[in-house]
Amino acid sequence: MDWSLIGQIIWGLGLVTWVAIRVVPNRRSRKRKIATTARSPVETAAMAISFTGLGIIPLVWIFTGWPSALEHETGAGQVIVGAALFGGALILFRVTHKALGAMWSVSLDLREDHRLVTTGIYEKLRHPMYTAFWLWAVSQPFLLANWLPAFSGIVGFGTLFFLRLGREERMMEDEFGEEYRDYRARTKRVIPYIY
Repeated sequence: MDWSLIGQIIWGLGLVTWVAIRVVPNRRSRKRKIATTARSPVETAAMAISFTGLGIIPLVWIFTGWPSALEHETGAGQVIVGAALFGGALILFRVTHKALGAMWSVSLDLREDHRLVTTGIYEKLRHPMYTAFWLWAVSQPFLLANWLPAFSGIVGFGTLFFLRLGREERMMEDEFGEEYRDYRARTKRVIPYIY
C-alpha cells in the first residue's frame, strides 16, 4: 500500500473540507462593515507566509514532486496519526466558525456592533481557531512524506501566530476593556488548562 499517496489524499481532502467550512462564514462576515482594523503590512506578510506553508508548498510537492530529494518513507501509523490530527483541526474549525458567526474575520478586524464571543468553545479558550491551525500544521509531518512540506506548515503558521496573537489580544482589550480582561483571566489562549 502506498502510504505516501494516502497521506497526500487525506491532506488534500482536509484542505478542500477547510475551504468548504470557510465559505459560509466568509460570506456572512463580509455583509457586516468593518468598524476597527489592525491590518498592517506585517499582518499581510504573516498571512502570506502561513498560507504558503500550510497550502502552497504542500500543493507544489503533491503536483510536481519537487523537491524529490527531501522525500522519505512513511507508514500506516504516521498517516493515521496525521489523519486524526487534521480531522480534529477540521472539527475545531467548524465549531469555532459556528460560535463566531458574523463576528469572524480572516484578518484583525472588528465588525460593526461586534460582540465578544465567550460561549461554546470560547468559554475555555480565547483562540480555538489558532488551536485548529496548530493541529493542521502538526498533521503535515505525519501526512506528507517530504521534509519541506511536512514542516512548512509549522513554520508558516508559527510565523503568523507569533506575529499576530499579541496584537489581536491588545485590539480586543482596547475594544472591550474590562470585559475582555475578565475573560482573559478565566481562559487559556490555545491549549485547554495549559496555555
